[in-house]
Amino acid sequence: MGRKNVQNTRLSRQITDLHRALLDIVSVLNRPQGDEAIIQEAGIRLDRALFPLLVGIDRFGPIGVVELADRAGRDYTTVSRQVAKLESLDLVESRAGATDRRVRETEITAQGKAMIERIDAVRRRRGRAIFSSWDSQEVDDFVRLAQKFAAALTAHAAQAVSSKPTRAASRRRSAT
Repeated sequence: MGRKNVQNTRLSRQITDLHRALLDIVSVLNRPQGDEAIIQEAGIRLDRALFPLLVGIDRFGPIGVVELADRAGRDYTTVSRQVAKLESLDLVESRAGATDRRVRETEITAQGKAMIERIDAVRRRRGRAIFSSWDSQEVDDFVRLAQKFAAALTAHAAQAVSSKPTRAASRRRSAT
């Protein structure tokens, strides 16, 4: 067996191990009890279902409802209703998109930002506890590599979507 095959086998195992670790992380982050605990600890009043949308709008806004729904893994119509609820609470506001006036973009309001600051304070406290046994170089490396991985994964996903043929293109090819 050549050196390249050994490296490929090792990388395959590492990818499997990474995937398992990411699933563990996503599982913890997606648990409704975790969101509820952050809401309680932050001392805010917010329906748990609205919590990840408010955070998403803060982190990625201004953002359209379709993109927000895609990022949240929820149905567009559900997210649209939930964004309307966030608007009624004066936590976000929507307006015509900057590049496409037909698209409504949502962004955080000052009241929503104040809520996010309380949430972020909880996240910082929890993060300090999680990383308390790590040295500063390990934290620096982890953050740098996590950001690098997120950027590569995002670029790869965008490339996969852009290279996917549209239904119309597929119909044209099959008609010929």
